[in-house]
Amino acid sequence: MAKPMSNQSLYILAAVISVASAAAGFVYGASRNVRQIPHDQPTKTEEQDEDSPSDEDSSADGDLSSVTAGFLQPCKLVLVVRTDLDMTPGKIAAQCGHATLACYKALTKKNSKLVRHWEVTGQTKIALKVSSEEEILELEAIAKSLNLCARSIQDAGRTQVEAGSRTVLGIGPAPVELINQVTGHLRLL
Repeated sequence: MAKPMSNQSLYILAAVISVASAAAGFVYGASRNVRQIPHDQPTKTEEQDEDSPSDEDSSADGDLSSVTAGFLQPCKLVLVVRTDLDMTPGKIAAQCGHATLACYKALTKKNSKLVRHWEVTGQTKIALKVSSEEEILELEAIAKSLNLCARSIQDAGRTQVEAGSRTVLGIGPAPVELINQVTGHLRLL
């Protein structure tokens, strides 16, 4: 007659089955086809006029579809904020929102698989700081030379910031190691 399993053995077996089930679910979910989001031509709204990435930003993109991430490789989106503009926390939050959405929309069109990977692995967003527009422009150029999605937000100047000032630069989402080549030296906001 078979000897009954001890409570400790039962707990270990339950833990192993739970981990295996979670891993199988993750693999299945990560391998599913990415839903294609329809991209109709946007209508011009006041929000788009106020703070939007300039048209020349997207025309200078490299091959955004060439960036890939390994199965469990972490990805992130960085938001580089200018501190010399003395924006209020609310203004910074709004500008970061604009940059996040601009990067997300651009990369969804060009590399939806990478966007899906970023979504599945936690949608990490990091806010960093620089002290001038020149630094934003330099980082944007470096990011684009590495085929990263980079979008700078220009303010309309209706509230706190001079019209046309670049306030925030969004880079990514992309693998952490690749983005760190561009922004690894910057400090957290």
